[in-house]
Amino acid sequence: MRAPAIRAVGLLSGWGEGAASVPLDAKAAAAGRAVLEVERPALDPERFRRSRRECLMGVAAVHLMLEDAQQGPEAVAGERTALLFATTAAYAPSNRAFIESRGGSTYFPYTAAAAVPAEVAIAFGLTGPYEILIGGAPATLRAIARAAALLEAHACDHAIVLAVEVFAECADVFARVRRAPSVPLVETAACLWLDRGHGTIIFERRRGGTGGDRARIGEMLSCEPLATLALARETGGEGPVAVAGTWRGETARLEWSARPYRTRSRVA
Repeated sequence: MRAPAIRAVGLLSGWGEGAASVPLDAKAAAAGRAVLEVERPALDPERFRRSRRECLMGVAAVHLMLEDAQQGPEAVAGERTALLFATTAAYAPSNRAFIESRGGSTYFPYTAAAAVPAEVAIAFGLTGPYEILIGGAPATLRAIARAAALLEAHACDHAIVLAVEVFAECADVFARVRRAPSVPLVETAACLWLDRGHGTIIFERRRGGTGGDRARIGEMLSCEPLATLALARETGGEGPVAVAGTWRGETARLEWSARPYRTRSRVA
């Protein structure tokens, strides 16, 4: 499959904005904190008055991506931009509020997984191909592979791969299922702007194995591959790029045959 080029990256996490904010040692930097939360992004209070925090994080990540590309929203608006969203638990807080009858803005909990990409699509005028994938880092890697296939088929001219994870509202639930965690949970919203590139990309899945860079970035679930790609771009270097991630006994891996990052000077 033809490889997509990474035109820009947006990263917002409990560590801060951008790859430069990510520490070298997540456990040490967390200083005993189990969850590193992202505060509610300060976006237009009238436009987003009913939006949940995870939705605002997704919108904020796209804004950071556009800043990285030095482009405005019009550059991705319209039917020729695909949006692929991956998550593991961004819908958990709204589902929990519904089950516990605590009120909230989500009245149909089975639609909660679509809330984040819907807000992003509305905010940036994205009307192209649209997919939602659920299931940890492998889902995000599959989303990138799906974006590559859409670009190769000329079903779109640009593709945005977005992943969002929030943990604070369900921290007690995560605490029960995570036995002796070695790294903190780090709330994150991250996205890639992908265009057609050069070379090839290989997507592989297998049972078992390991992947990711949790010792450095913390546990970001579906956001881990995008954070890893942001870090690889920050550190520079040449040659192929590979990223892997695991979820529930499954490992997925993506490998570009050539360095996929486009520099700002090449952006039209």
